[in-house]
Amino acid sequence: MKKAVFIGAGNMGSALVKAACRALGPERVGVTNRTPAKAEALAREMGCQAFSSNEAAVREGEYIFLCVKPKQIREVIRALFPVLTAEKVLVSVAAGVTLCDLEAAVERKTPVLRIMPNTPCIIGMGMTALAGGMDAKEEHFTEIEAILAKSGRVERIEEGQMDAFSAVAGCGPAFLYPYIEALADGGVIAGLPRAKAMVYAAQMVLGSAAMVLETGEHPGKLKDDVCSPGGSTIEGVAELERHGLRAAAIDAVVAAWRKNAALGK
Repeated sequence: MKKAVFIGAGNMGSALVKAACRALGPERVGVTNRTPAKAEALAREMGCQAFSSNEAAVREGEYIFLCVKPKQIREVIRALFPVLTAEKVLVSVAAGVTLCDLEAAVERKTPVLRIMPNTPCIIGMGMTALAGGMDAKEEHFTEIEAILAKSGRVERIEEGQMDAFSAVAGCGPAFLYPYIEALADGGVIAGLPRAKAMVYAAQMVLGSAAMVLETGEHPGKLKDDVCSPGGSTIEGVAELERHGLRAAAIDAVVAAWRKNAALGK
């Protein structure tokens, strides 16, 4: 038996397969994909097993990760229904598809849980939310946390927070990358080589995020620590405020949250 099998080898599915292989060992991980060659290439890279069909993967797997698009998940579950049992655990990555929806689709034949990872899982620095359905047990949560241990942080949350979590942590990297690029653009205007400016900006963001997590200080306090009276930093902060950086960030998260809520309908 495989501890974890992944149905879908897209960007997120591949990232989770790699994390699971690092956490469990590749011999305990399997993958399948609508395009078999993609699953086979990933299996060769990681040393895990590529299955010829979703049904074969489910028969051999204990924890079944559905890494497919929200509009495809019900169709995938219908096809898997004959091979689902109470001994299997179904884990959905689909945004907007609720635990209630999943339980109805499997007719509660098997426990279901939801996770919402983000793309930094690819390098082991991700942020993943985890919520469980009515039949999910503590052992299911702990096993999933172990499977995803090498993907980054895993946080248990109430399902009602999942869409909001996704808007911040799931969509957030796409909000941040243009900001890093823009900082580098400013550095180029100021005379820095493009490649150097990009490294400086990205490392600054990485270190600043680590400061928030490791010190536990409020970001406002950490900002104040950098801003000397009459200095250049407070001038830059004032310019960001004039251009509505905070309002734009809030609006981006709220727009993504509303879209997440609509995806499963």
